[in-house]
Amino acid sequence: MIRSELIQKIADENPHLYQRDVERIVNTIFEEIIEAMARGDRVELRGFGAFSVKKRDARIGRNPRTGESVEVEEKHVPFFKTGKLLRDRLNGK
Repeated sequence: MIRSELIQKIADENPHLYQRDVERIVNTIFEEIIEAMARGDRVELRGFGAFSVKKRDARIGRNPRTGESVEVEEKHVPFFKTGKLLRDRLNGK
């Protein structure tokens, strides 16, 4: 499912809301999650999962084509851990 499909589904299920309002709500939710993660905060949605940021230390990598050593800088990457309810539903429990 892509963002526009999510917006359309929510709008269809809530005919009392305008589509532009649903779009603003969905975009605001995503923006808040992104801003919280940019600050290094953890975002937990009960039953769904938790978004957090993990730090990857700098290291020496290798270019697979030439075999040459390459320095890889430290970076922060998004991480998602599924919630118990989501895992159970995916596994048919």
